[in-house]
Amino acid sequence: MPTITSVSPTTGPSSGGNSVVITGTGFGGPTTVRFGGTATTFTLDSPTQITAIAPPGTGTVQVTVSNADGTSNGVPYTYTSVVQVPVVSAVIPNSGPATGGTVVLILGSSFTGVTSVNFGATPALLFFALSSNLIIAIAPPGTGTVPVTVTNSAGTSAGVPFTYVSVPTLSSVTPNTGPVTGGTTVTISGTGFTGATGVSFGLLPAVSFTVVSDTQITAVTPAGIGSVPVTVTGPGGIASGVFFTYS
Repeated sequence: MPTITSVSPTTGPSSGGNSVVITGTGFGGPTTVRFGGTATTFTLDSPTQITAIAPPGTGTVQVTVSNADGTSNGVPYTYTSVVQVPVVSAVIPNSGPATGGTVVLILGSSFTGVTSVNFGATPALLFFALSSNLIIAIAPPGTGTVPVTVTNSAGTSAGVPFTYVSVPTLSSVTPNTGPVTGGTTVTISGTGFTGATGVSFGLLPAVSFTVVSDTQITAVTPAGIGSVPVTVTGPGGIASGVFFTYS
């Protein structure tokens, strides 16, 4: 009857496909090699050695050799999950305010066992791995363009860019007065105007506006009364601090 003295290696990936050397005695004749209840392909190297290809499996199973003389003792073989280095393919959105707080979806693969998500050198304020290919994270405060990376026990992914956008600032409105009927074309000066999505005079939006540069916007005032705050809304937030007076 066959006898197994050792199996090498004693562990392998759950996907199978790796070579396993089985050492023992009495391996001659027509032979069957099983990992648990699953028969697999093998090469009979000699009456004392078999090289088998592990089939897919889970957990710990007994490796046995059978032939016309009977079935051998079982030797444990353990299937393990192989953790891959994460891959980040996209970050949505890929920009947010410098103050942080942007909720970001990170798409990719091999997110099993994620231990950290970083925006540059700064950890995310919070993150959850919703699946092996999707993470939701909250961006920390930051500046400039930084790589978003994901780390697990196998390593750290390559980075995908995330750009911090400054909160707009306002320094002046010229002219700062106009008729209550509106229609005054004004120049708004400040910083962080790139990508601005709105300009308001008090509670009312500008009739129209044009972002001339990161530091200048031209806008047409709506109708209004009194002295009202001028605000600019951009990707980085809302800026105010200057006033326009209707007269």
